[in-house]
Amino acid sequence: MAMILDGTNGVTFNDASLQGAAASPFGLKNKIINGGMDISQRNTSYTSANSENNDDTYVLDRFYILSDGNDVIDVTQTTTVPTGAKYSIGLDVETINKKFGIAQIIENANCFDVIGGAVTVSFQAKVSSTTKLNNIKCAIVAWSGTADTVTSDIISAWGAEGTNPTLIANATYENTPVNLNVTTSFATYSVTATVDTASTSNLILFIWSDVTDTTLGDFLYITNVQLEVGSTATPFERRLYNQELANCQRYFWKPNNAFLMQGITSNRIATNIFYPAQMRANPTLSLSTTTPYWESVPYNTVGSITSGAAEGSKLTNMGGQMSFTGTFGTTPVQSYPGLFGTGTEITFSSEL
Repeated sequence: MAMILDGTNGVTFNDASLQGAAASPFGLKNKIINGGMDISQRNTSYTSANSENNDDTYVLDRFYILSDGNDVIDVTQTTTVPTGAKYSIGLDVETINKKFGIAQIIENANCFDVIGGAVTVSFQAKVSSTTKLNNIKCAIVAWSGTADTVTSDIISAWGAEGTNPTLIANATYENTPVNLNVTTSFATYSVTATVDTASTSNLILFIWSDVTDTTLGDFLYITNVQLEVGSTATPFERRLYNQELANCQRYFWKPNNAFLMQGITSNRIATNIFYPAQMRANPTLSLSTTTPYWESVPYNTVGSITSGAAEGSKLTNMGGQMSFTGTFGTTPVQSYPGLFGTGTEITFSSEL
């Protein structure tokens, strides 16, 4: 097989394909989970309804919003993408003249090997207009507090336009963030840093707009996010969908809303559960809906749910028992299973 070796362009093979950088020696090189924005268990669009787009709120799996206030941006899992990608995260300006961005905290078990060495972040991005949305930055942030006990809102003060936000205690920029000059066409951007902050226990990826003069409706699109060992950005590692979903479900799981429950008494329902993936830690159980209800089978008795409980220590990172209290009808409810009604959502979270 003929090859052309060039000190500037890399290796060109006889099918005209080009390898411009050394291949990574690492398998499963990407420390970022859901970098292709394929998984979005909570929703596909996040607006001010139910405060889904508040500052320091998780959106597409493993990514959360950081913004100078609430309702600064709407977030969408969008099909505005570069060639070869399926989804991007779309950040839509809803409150003008505010800084905003997204972040992901990397679990200690997945980043301890990069501490003390060089790491590189790469991603593809574009903006809908460069008239105002013209200063996009990226930071590799070290957390030197207790491992996996990270204060997710790492911003102490957002500062003036062009001035990098001030971080909270135990959070340190490992690179000097600069304007990446993102344009209206998708391109790949990268930053490299040496993680040399003493006692680093977690890494946090932070990508943001450093502009305080924005226009309503402007978009920032980001996809194919990667953080890897070394000082060279290599091609994005796209994992199989089921693998990426399992990676996400270690931190957050939203089961089908038709979850089978057993009536225990007229005011308590419960069930034993097992998660599809071992969660990072014992999760927090939440029930989200405006009018939750449970319907027993076969009696079609509808009961209202007034609260949800994890029964203390009965939920572990593998599964356990969950129960809910409310008003669930008379004696037949006690001995027959039932289903949660449409719109009643149960979630389990062990996010960092």
